[in-house]
Amino acid sequence: MPRQIAIIPARGSSKRLPRKNILPINGQPMISYPIRAAKESGLFDEIIVSTEDEEIAKIAKSYDVTVSIRPDSLAQDRSTVNQVCDELLSRDEYQDVESFCCIYATAIFLTVEDLVNANKLLTIKPSVDYVMGVSEYNYHPVQAMIEIDGYLTSMWPKYNSMQSQFYPHLVASNGTMYWARKDKFLKDKTFYGERLVSYKLLDSHTVDIDTIDDYEHAKKIAIELL
Repeated sequence: MPRQIAIIPARGSSKRLPRKNILPINGQPMISYPIRAAKESGLFDEIIVSTEDEEIAKIAKSYDVTVSIRPDSLAQDRSTVNQVCDELLSRDEYQDVESFCCIYATAIFLTVEDLVNANKLLTIKPSVDYVMGVSEYNYHPVQAMIEIDGYLTSMWPKYNSMQSQFYPHLVASNGTMYWARKDKFLKDKTFYGERLVSYKLLDSHTVDIDTIDDYEHAKKIAIELL
């Protein structure tokens, strides 16, 4: 019988914010929150934490999920989430997986409802192969400026004289989750494949945690939300 699994990539090393995947939030390791949301959703036959780190593996096991020790080649600074998912899903024991959700270890505000509603976009619509958690921009990208030889110039000058209500509607992946059909993903090797749709999360459900300032900001929000 086809299965549906969750993959939570959690590399041990992080240059900008060391050990970020297990830093405490309200006294609990950061990774515990997406694990709990995945378990409480009831969507998954198996929840897998992919890591090369002994401490992360020990923490993940304490929440009764599967730990997959990734090869050293996928524990480097340039290793990607795509590569991690591709390697894991290519193993014999996951041949019966039909669809999966890649959940970021820092997606601490991701809710059960987010997972369930995004999953519906994949399972109810056979014309959809990928679902991406997205957010809108605080500042529209077409306003971007680039500095060249000490001077600023517009990246997209055609929008300089256009009123903002006529800007194209743009969104971006917000580092929370990706849903995909396994066979399509193994063929495309990316979550940016064809037949991709968006699932817009509330701003309060997304915090990009890459620096110490991001972490301190997340801790303040967590006091109220978690």
